[in-house]
This record gives sequence, C-alpha cells and structure tokens, in this order.
Amino acid sequence: MEKVRDDDNEICTNSGLFEDIVLRRIGPIDNMDSTDEYERLIPEENGKRNGNELAPNVEYSEYNRTGNEDNGNYDEAVEAAGIGKFTWILAFVCGWANASDSVEIVSVSFLLPAAEQDLNLSSTDKGVLNSIIFVGMLVGSLLWGSLADIQGRRKVLIYSLSVNALFGLLSSFAQEFWLFLILRFFSGVGVGGSVPAIFSYFGEFQMRQRRGMMISIVATFWLAGNILTAGLAWAIIPSNLGMDHDEDSRFNYESWRVFVAFCTIPSATSVLTFLVLPESPKFLLETGRAEEALEVMRKVFVWNNMGTKLDYPIAVLLPSSKSKASTIDETKKRSIRACCTETGAEIVTIIKANIKLFLPPLTRVSVAMNVIIFCLAFGFYGLWMWFPQLFQEAETQGSVCVKSGANITKPDNSSTGPDTQIYTDAFYTSLANLPGNLITIILMDVVGRKAILCSSLVLSGVGVFFIYLVKTRTQVLIMSCLFSGISVMAWNAISVLGVEMYPTSIRGTALGFQSVSNRIGAIFGNLIFGALIDTNCAIPILTVAAMLAIGGIVTLTLPNTLKISLK
Repeated sequence: MEKVRDDDNEICTNSGLFEDIVLRRIGPIDNMDSTDEYERLIPEENGKRNGNELAPNVEYSEYNRTGNEDNGNYDEAVEAAGIGKFTWILAFVCGWANASDSVEIVSVSFLLPAAEQDLNLSSTDKGVLNSIIFVGMLVGSLLWGSLADIQGRRKVLIYSLSVNALFGLLSSFAQEFWLFLILRFFSGVGVGGSVPAIFSYFGEFQMRQRRGMMISIVATFWLAGNILTAGLAWAIIPSNLGMDHDEDSRFNYESWRVFVAFCTIPSATSVLTFLVLPESPKFLLETGRAEEALEVMRKVFVWNNMGTKLDYPIAVLLPSSKSKASTIDETKKRSIRACCTETGAEIVTIIKANIKLFLPPLTRVSVAMNVIIFCLAFGFYGLWMWFPQLFQEAETQGSVCVKSGANITKPDNSSTGPDTQIYTDAFYTSLANLPGNLITIILMDVVGRKAILCSSLVLSGVGVFFIYLVKTRTQVLIMSCLFSGISVMAWNAISVLGVEMYPTSIRGTALGFQSVSNRIGAIFGNLIFGALIDTNCAIPILTVAAMLAIGGIVTLTLPNTLKISLK
C-alpha cells in the first residue's frame, strides 16, 4: 500500500494508479487543501464507497470528476448558454425546414383540381397520388430516423432535405402519371427523414423549462407552410404561368407544374442553412464527443450573450449516462469500411434500435404513442388532403356527401380551369391554424402536453362529425376552419411528447418509427377517401371522427412529461 501525504493528512491508496490520476487531473499533492479533493475522485458503486479499494468496472476519465463548480451536466450547460440570438435563429431555421415539409405534403391537394384534366385522373388516382408521398415518407422514416442516431441529426437533415428538393423539382417535369407518382414517392422519402430529425435536433438545444414552448414555436411553422402553399396555389395555378396544355405536344408545362417547382424552394434553402449550423451537442455528448459538444455550447453562449468563450461557466460537460465511444465505435467502423460492409452493419443497428423501442421499459409508451399518431394521421390527412374536393362537392352538389348511387355531375373545367374559390377557401382553412398554434405556445408549459393532446383529439373528432351534416360551401368552410384550428394543437403536443419520451440514444429512431405510423395512417385515410368519396363519403368522414376520439382516449395512458430533463 502506498501513502500520499497532504500536510498533516495521510491517505492510503490501492496502488500508484490513484496518485497518477490525482497528479494528472489536479496537479501536485502540495496544491491540495484537504482530503476532500481526493475523496471526490474515489468512484462510488451503488451509492457507497468501496473502502480502500477502487470500485470495479469504472472508467477513469474526466467524467468521473464531480463536485467541481466548473463541471456541469447537459441541463446546466444549456441553461448557462441562455436564450438569445442563436436560439431564435435556430428556431427560424428549423421552423422553415418544418414548413418545407408541410409545403411538399399539402401541395398535392392543391394541384389535384388542375392536374385532374391534364393527367386524366379518376378519384381513385387522386387517392393514390395523395397517398404516394406518405408511402415515401414511411420508407424515409425507417431509414433516416435511425441514421440520425448513428450519423447525427444535422447530416440527416441536409441529406433528406436535398432529396426532397431534387425529386420535387423533377416531378414538375414528369409528363406521365406513373412517372409523376415515382418522383413524388422519392420526394416523400426525403420528407420522411427531415420531419423526425428537425424536432430531435431543435429540442436538444432547449432548456427543459421552456422546451415545450420552443418546440411549439417550431411546430407552428407547419401553419406557415400551409399558408404559403395555399397562397402559391392561389397566385400561380389559376394564372397563365407556364404553357397551355396541348394534347398534340409531347411536353407540357402548365401552371400547376410551375406551382410544384416553386414548392421546392423552402427545402432547397433549408439545406443551405443547415450547412452552417453545428451538430446537436446532446448527440455529440452521448456519443462520446464531449469536447465537441462543449465547443458547440460555448459558441451558443457567445451568440446568445455577446460574450466570449472564456466567459462560459462550464469547463467540463458531464454525460447523463455512461458515455459511448460512438453508436458504432470507430475501430469497428474502420474495419467495416475496409471490408466494404459498413452499410450492412448500420442496417443491423437500425433494426436493433427499432426493436428496442418495444422492449421494457418503453413498451407501453411506444405502443400508445404509435396508436395515437396513427389515429391522428388517419383523421387529419384523410380529411385535410380532400378539403379542396369537399369544397367543390358542396358548391356543385349542395352537400359534401352525395347519397350512394346518385348521379354525380362533375364540373367541366376543361376550358375555364378549376374554380379559383377552391384556393381561397383552402387559404382561409390554413390560416385558421393560427389560433390553435398560439394557444399551444402559451399553454404547452402550463397545462402540459398530455392535456392539450387529449382535448384536441376529442374535440376534433366531434367537429368532423358535424362536417358530415353541413349542406353549403360556407358551412363546410366554417367547420373545416374549426377542425384545422383544433387539430393543429394535437400535432404540436405530439411533437413535444415525441422528443421527451425517449433517451437521446434512440430518440431519432423513436421519432422515425412514429413517423412510419403517421404515414401508414395517412395512406389508409387517403385511400379510403379516394375509394368512397364519389359513392358514400359518410363512411370515411364518420370513420375519421371515430379514429380521432380513440386517439384521445389512448392519450390518457401516457405519462406526464411537463418540464422533465431529457434522458
């Protein structure tokens, strides 16, 4: 046994290892004021000191050093960075990316009345076209969500938004319906990656006291995307932009195609902004890159407080759990690259991560969250994507639902084009999201996510039931505005819950899997509407009402996450 002396105190150590750690981490023994500094370096196991022996299986690193005022966990680091210029710039950038996804999804519902003539679409074709982007998003969610936990949130955002913009633009040139479908599918693959990654990335920069409010602000940009899409459709599709449709021409570029091209601008510009932003410090910290995480937090502090990096009070950033070398350790990754099998290894990692979501202790939460999201997506997209069609039915038939077997007289748009009032009504419906967004921003950190989600789902279901009963276009517009304003609160609440329910190591995977449930619900909702809207639309409308109510009931099984720390 070797002794180390500090003034009048003697401390026995197990070996020279402890002295080496002390000298390396703190300095010469003569600089120590008391034995307390040594005791803080002796590891603990199960809350008890292990006598004079070092606790087994403890890594001796700077992260075992606690009790120093310069040390801080992630919550303390975020709070020290504060809220300022960087926070609001990040909120706008992430919000704009969220709006770009909204634009790409909703744009299809606005081009349907015009493209119906040019592409000779039946109601079933329109249902397939509405659904195909969600099929792509389903695939993208499975792929990109887990990659965000492996490669990082920022990198996945750049790649997925680029795919979205590229294939969205190419689809505007497609002259055949089948090619248009394929390109919209790949555009959806891009959207499926950016949606879950946006909220993981942004949420990990926020302090727990205001996380709900800040994520709600980013979620509100979905409204901006809806309004932007409706405004572009209103301005472009009824205009003479592009080329008039010519049956004898092999290439046409009508105004609705110009509209599709304009809808790719938000995603393309979002790529440029993420190129200059840092990776999530929470992701860096929990994958063993603490120095990089600390450097990011210092930069955030400088931007928010107009100070210097030296003013940042945290010198050592402590992980919330045992730090990992990386999701796939670097040695293994080098070996994988050498053998050209890295992709296969990551696929295995993705599969294991998705299975882990449904193992204890996450089983109940994962099942409930995915059921809720399926019900919400079925109801929201199953109805929202068909609002332009419902407006048209109310105008021409005197009701949104024509009795089964009745003769349906479709308006002749071949010469005049679609009714411009459709786009005006859709614009007002999108604008109706604003009150709901404001309510969630104000109340998310007051009444909690669970209460907002449950009440929004139940009230939305009740509102949908009354849509079935309306007779005039004005009544349809009023009910659709109410539905939009109420249902958007559920989307904002589920976005916050998705970030807070899961630990950092599988947060991206969890949001990606939930996005899959989202897309499956949207696909079923659109296909059912497309198949039945011309024969008996009472069935899909009442089904939507029931699904939303079921989602509200399942919400009661979720835990309350108000102001909790991220795991």
